[in-house]
This record gives sequence, structure tokens and C-alpha cells, in this order.
Amino acid sequence: MTPSPGDDATNESVPSGHEAAPLSIGWVRAALSSLAILVSGAVLFLYVPNWVLTHLTGLSRDGRVAVATAGFFVAFFAFAWALRRLQARRVI
Repeated sequence: MTPSPGDDATNESVPSGHEAAPLSIGWVRAALSSLAILVSGAVLFLYVPNWVLTHLTGLSRDGRVAVATAGFFVAFFAFAWALRRLQARRVI
């Protein structure tokens, strides 16, 4: 008996809708994408919280830490969501 597509024996899934096969990206595009992600992540997660901690002088230390921490987690989830959306659209 030949296993049908989507059967556990073949470990294949049945395509849903009219989705095209995933396209591979070249090495240059992959390298540039990873560099852009690393640079934007470093700026977002290292530079911005440091700037907040050093420039919000009107707040107490605990207030600055709270703002920087909350901003870090908001930026983290926004960054993860944006990367997931770019991946779903096959940009990266």
C-alpha cells in the first residue's frame, strides 16, 4: 500500500490553498539581512535603553530603570513580531 500525501509514514504535509513552494534566498541577501537584523537589534536593545538611562534626568534612578526595562520588553516583542512578519512574507 502506498502512503498518501500527508500520511505519517511520509512525514509530508498536504499543501493548503495555493501556496507556492518556499523560495531560497542567496548568500549575499542572507548575509545582508542578518547584518541588518544584528545592527538594528544592537541599536534597539543596547543604545536606546542606555540613552534612556542617561538622558531622563528628571526621574529618579528607579524611575529611569523602570522606563528602560518596560521599553526594552516592548521593543523586544515588537522586534520579534516584525521579524516574524518579514519571515512570513518571505523577505528574510
